[in-house]
Parts: sequence; C-alpha cells; structure tokens
Amino acid sequence: MTSTGIRLHAPAPGWSIAADVVVVGSGVAGLTAALRCEAAGLDTVVVTKARLDDGSTRWAQGGVAAALGEGDTPEQHLDDTLVAGAGLCDEEAVRILVTEGPDAVRRLIETGAHFDESSEGGLELTREGGHHRRRIAHAGGDATGAEISRALVEAVRARGLRTVENALVLDLLTDADGRTAGVTLHVMGEGQHDGVGAVHAPAVVLATGGMGQVFSATTNPSVSTGDGVALALRAGAEVSDLEFVQFHPTVLFLGADAEGQQPLVSEAVRGEGAHLVDADGVRFMVGQHELAELAPRDIVAKGITRRMQEQDAGHMFLDARHFGAEMWENRFPTILAACRAHGIDPVTTPIPVAPAAHYASGGVRTDSRGRTTVPGLYACGEVACTGVHGANRLASNSLLEGLVYAERIAADIAEVRAADGLTARVPQPVPYPETPEHPLLAPEARFAIQRIMTMGAGVLRSEASLTEAAEQIQRLHAEARDALLENGKTAEPGVDTWEATNLLCVARALVAAARMREETRGCHWREDRPDRDDTAWRRHIVVSLNPDRTLAVHTTDTADLPPTRPQEQ
Repeated sequence: MTSTGIRLHAPAPGWSIAADVVVVGSGVAGLTAALRCEAAGLDTVVVTKARLDDGSTRWAQGGVAAALGEGDTPEQHLDDTLVAGAGLCDEEAVRILVTEGPDAVRRLIETGAHFDESSEGGLELTREGGHHRRRIAHAGGDATGAEISRALVEAVRARGLRTVENALVLDLLTDADGRTAGVTLHVMGEGQHDGVGAVHAPAVVLATGGMGQVFSATTNPSVSTGDGVALALRAGAEVSDLEFVQFHPTVLFLGADAEGQQPLVSEAVRGEGAHLVDADGVRFMVGQHELAELAPRDIVAKGITRRMQEQDAGHMFLDARHFGAEMWENRFPTILAACRAHGIDPVTTPIPVAPAAHYASGGVRTDSRGRTTVPGLYACGEVACTGVHGANRLASNSLLEGLVYAERIAADIAEVRAADGLTARVPQPVPYPETPEHPLLAPEARFAIQRIMTMGAGVLRSEASLTEAAEQIQRLHAEARDALLENGKTAEPGVDTWEATNLLCVARALVAAARMREETRGCHWREDRPDRDDTAWRRHIVVSLNPDRTLAVHTTDTADLPPTRPQEQ
C-alpha cells in the first residue's frame, strides 16, 4: 500500500491528544468497538460528528436479524443472506455474521438494550423482506435503533470513555512507513477542544456510517456525507462494491422536489402484512416474486419503480389500514407519528411511498477482522465492505454486522497490542503539509452533486445516464483542481466545504464503479443491461485513488475479495 499524500485543505492541527485507539463514529459499530477496546484495557477515544446518539443507528426502525427463534438456524439465515446478495457475498464473512450474531445480540442485551418481548417472555420476533423466518428482534415497536443507541451511549458514559463530540474527521495521519498514526479532525463549537486538532493513535477504527447524502432524497441523516470512504481513499485504501446502493422501497413520499432526509416506512410494516398497491388498489408485487411484498429490497424497489413508470406516477401506496389503530399505535408508533406530522393517517389512508437512497452495501474493503489495506486502519458498519452484503443487503443485517465485526476489530487490536508488548508503539506522523493538498468545493456544490447523482446514478441507471453523471462530476472536480493549480485558490476551509468535497470524492468513485459494471445485479439496475451476467461480472469492482487524484478501477479475478494484507496471500 502506497499513501496518496493527498489531504484536505485545512489548518495545521492546533492541539493533540494521544490514545491506543481512536474510533470515528458513534453508531452501533463505533460504540461497540469502543466498549470492547476499553474492556481489553486499551486507551480509547471516540470521535463523532455530532452528538453521541446522532448517527444512522438512531434512525433504524426494523430491528436486528439473528437466528434467535425456535426452529431457526444460522444456516437458514446464511441462505437468505446469500440469496439477497445476488452471488457476490463472501460466504465465509456471512458465516461469521450468522454464527457469531446470536451471541453478539445477547451481549448487547447484557449491555442494557431492551428488546420487545412476547407474552411468553421471550424475544418478540418479526419478519422482513428476504427472510423466510421471523428472526428480526425489535425494540419500542419500530424504534430499535434508538434503543440500541441509548443503551450503548449510556454504557460509554458509565465507563468514562473519552469522547470528542461535534467533530468532523478530516484525514488519516500516517508515519514514515505508511502505518496509521491517528487522524486530524475539526471540532465545531466550544469545549475542551476547538478547531482543527489531532488524535495520535496506532489504530483507527472508521465507523462513520453511510453516504446517502450524495443523493437528493435519502433516509440517511444530514451527517452521512461519506466522510469515512473519502478519508480512506485519500489515505490510499481500497474501496469496493460502491455501485451497490440500496434504495429503500418504502420511504414516505413528500413530493417530487423533496430533498434531504426523508421519513422511512420500515420494511417491518410489510412484514406484518401491509400491501403495496397502485392508485387503483391493485397489489402489483403479487406474481413478481414468491415473497410478493417481502421480496428482497432491490426487487421491491424495482417493482415500485416499474409501476410508477407504467402509470406515469410519482409514487405508489402502502396499505395497512387493516392493522387498525391499536396495532399502529403499539407496533409502529414512530412511523405513525411521522405520517401524521405530514398530514397522512395510515389508520384510515394508504401511505404514499417511493424508493430513496438508504444503505451503501459497499465501502472500505476489509478482511474478516475489519482490517483495511492500510496498516492500522480498520472499518466496520456501513462505511465498510466486509463482503457480507454482496450486491444487496438483506434487511436488518446491518445492525448485526456492526455488532459482530466491531467485536472482531477490538479483538484484533488487542491482539496486536499484546504482541507489541506492554508499551504501545508511539506513532510519529509525517509532517502536516504546508500547502493545500486537495482543492475544496464551495458549499453549494453539494446540491449540484446530489442532483447529478439522483438523475444519473439513482434507482435506474444506463450507460447514457452514468456517462452524463461522470462528465458533470468530473467538471466539478476539474474546476476546483484548476482553480487551485492556476491561482492557488480554493474554497474556504470549513464543515460545508469539507463535506461537499467528500461527497464529490465518493460520487466519482461510485459512478466509476457503476459505469464499469455492465449488468443488472442486486441493487445495481442497468436499464441498458437488464440481465445478470455471472460469467463476466460475478466479481467485485475495486476503486482506489492515485496520487495525481485520478481513480484506479479494476475488477477482482473471482467473486472472492482478495486479502487486505500481502502476507495473507
């Protein structure tokens, strides 16, 4: 691995702290990793972009999938995951997930998370798309993520872990050998730290969540701007499977011009028996798949989009009027409140829904211990590509992946620390550059990127749409680059410009991968290549950033992701 030497234009760090591990992100993956590292005796610092409970985990409605029910087995969970992944799951990674998952959920419960229970006293399990068993554990009806976040945040605070909130991570620090030496970050607001600083540590865990804000409409919170993927690319790490962006089929439709975070209508609503219908009340998913409305998300999203095209409609409907008021109020109180806040009462009226960007199945490429191609840099949760999700994430596998692989990362870091002896390696970062290494985009570029990506790389894609998107994205990149080269000017460093620049970085990589994959597979739907082609494309697309800021894009030789460390080959 060779570092690109590219960093965001930012002031030199004005303060620093040291630790054994810095975890960037405070969702289920980040806080689980931090708690396990702390339990192993590692001096751990958690850095998070907003408050500790402000990440994507808090918004998760459906639940966490694990073989916890009577008659269910990890093997059945594995089979459902492989089917949803459309031939690109790493089977060993999935096997780790489904076999270690049940105990990971039990440990989460021991940490303090309270899941809904049946009248018999056991976990109340539901079913979601792609699952042949009821294996989704949920909390507060449809507030699973909020409960998990609450429990983990309370545990972090109870154990006194050091945290740096309201901090946007900027870039990875490395030593002269190219090994991880910490991160630079910008703290927004007053407190113990302020402005640009650094956390020096020999191990960095990226748990920064997704990049849904690269599209105009998404279920992701505003902080999901692909910061972790962009940081990893600038650090020389490889990313994989970025073309597989899952669009959630049932997002509350707020109008054709709605932008930003949109209210999610959980798949669990369909799991409990809601029907997808068109304006005439016809259930259009019946006959398209054996599971009808409970088919994997890519199939349901395609079914909704096709029907919208056929009828020249902006949305379809989710009909759950037969639930009745009591079920809505007890099982789905969060969704009920969100619908009513927008003037829709699902007790009496079908809910208007349309697909929106929801989850990145790809991300920073890791091995089974969360290690990336940069020594000392780990990734877990949505920012990572472990191989679990393949071409399409199975519903509610994401929270489980965050739990399982965060624990494996903590175990690996502790093992490395033990092998180093009692005294941890004190990283010595290479000097911070005096001149801008990467041009920054003006804040308004964010909206331009979102429009370009929604039109060209959304649910429906084609060679023509992707080529147009690539050209427009490249134009934004070239304008910023030329301004820097010709007159040394770049946008003023700040949160808005750093986020816009990160979004451009991930948009370039995503479009490059989507253009290369000339087939339809999972949640990558090419109108001009409607068929799945296992002979040519049952393999992964890997993207990295060259020192001259061009992209290096290649495919793997097989459906297996190669090792992240040369010595493993």
